[in-house]
Amino acid sequence: MLFRTLSVTAHFRHHFRFSSALLYPHHLGRSISSLRVVWRKDPKLDQAIDNDKRYKLSARVVREVLNEPGQVIPLQYLEKRRERLRLNVKVRTFLDQNPGLFDTYYDRIRPKSDLVQFLRPSARLRQFLEKERLINSHNEGLIVSKLCKLLMMSKDRVISTDKLVHVKREFGLPNDFLVDLVPRHPEYFRLVGSPGEGKSFLELISWNPEFAKSAIERQAEEESTMTGIRSRPNFNVKLPPGFFLKKEMREWVRDWLELDYISPYEDVSHLDQASPEMEKRMVGVFHELLSLSLLKRIPVPIIGKFTEDYRFSNAFSSTFTRHSGIFYMSLKGGIKTAMLREAYKDGELIDRDPLLEIKDRFVGLLEEGWGERAERVRAWKLEVEKNMEMMAIRGGEGEGDRDRINDGTGESEVLLQIEEGG
Repeated sequence: MLFRTLSVTAHFRHHFRFSSALLYPHHLGRSISSLRVVWRKDPKLDQAIDNDKRYKLSARVVREVLNEPGQVIPLQYLEKRRERLRLNVKVRTFLDQNPGLFDTYYDRIRPKSDLVQFLRPSARLRQFLEKERLINSHNEGLIVSKLCKLLMMSKDRVISTDKLVHVKREFGLPNDFLVDLVPRHPEYFRLVGSPGEGKSFLELISWNPEFAKSAIERQAEEESTMTGIRSRPNFNVKLPPGFFLKKEMREWVRDWLELDYISPYEDVSHLDQASPEMEKRMVGVFHELLSLSLLKRIPVPIIGKFTEDYRFSNAFSSTFTRHSGIFYMSLKGGIKTAMLREAYKDGELIDRDPLLEIKDRFVGLLEEGWGERAERVRAWKLEVEKNMEMMAIRGGEGEGDRDRINDGTGESEVLLQIEEGG
């Protein structure tokens, strides 16, 4: 049976001559920890993270309110949580900047206390939440397969529920997956203990061979079907423009790529932790985890929570820079984030998860509010400009207010007055 020649970038084709006869055991035998690759910034991939900052901030505030009893919260309580939410403006300013998320009303915190302002989800936000539920229901099979895969890659087919809850947003797991999704699929899952009441674990009780195919293996199968030539599963290596490896590292990567691909679902208890084969398996797990994630990127500290479950070495984070043709490690926001290069083109995500429809709809909700706010600002400025012209005719009064309009310093204050009917 013929095998497809490994496809890599022109840089690797120039330096590597792939052949089963060209193996260099002395390079593969060299300690992995002694091989270093200098980190190089990728502005386009960094920008992909920057583009989501405003969306993620709004999502954090929304989750904070939805997690409250009755999904309502006094505005002053939310104000006290600004630091934890990493909200760098006052809550009132945030509400002004993001209209349409919440309704405000007055109520008492205690029966005889003074009236204070409360927040609750707006009708539009509730419509979004219903649509989110429907999207999750429509993609339940995908969500079940993701959860199974996370368990299947672990050494004991069991993971702490605390860890799974911590990463649920990275993989698109519903908020209530432990109390709703898991009980409806006893053919796959067993919940040991009670979440939130001491240690609890989610255990895989049946193995689905279809779920045990990695993204790399599925791609090789698709290529084999299209070409009629059996494709060898391996990583797509694409170094960023202007990036070069030193000769020693090029030789090591060349020989490492010639090693057989090791599925992240394969039992590797027999492998030496420091061997090149274990390195290839670890890269395979990272590739699969990122492929399963919504945005094809995961903060490195979150991946680190699974060091024991997935048999990662303690120095696992260096893998992302050592294999810079497969991964990129962004440092945006002071947080290391591992990204899958092949999932992006010019900084735009091209390998889109069906569950990203939820994010798209939430961004649409935000943009609708931003558009309404911009329209109010325009209308207000036109009205004030009209008043300024009338005042100028009467003697040039109001120049100070005109200056405040031009530099934008009075905008937010007056918008709040407009929203309150002032």
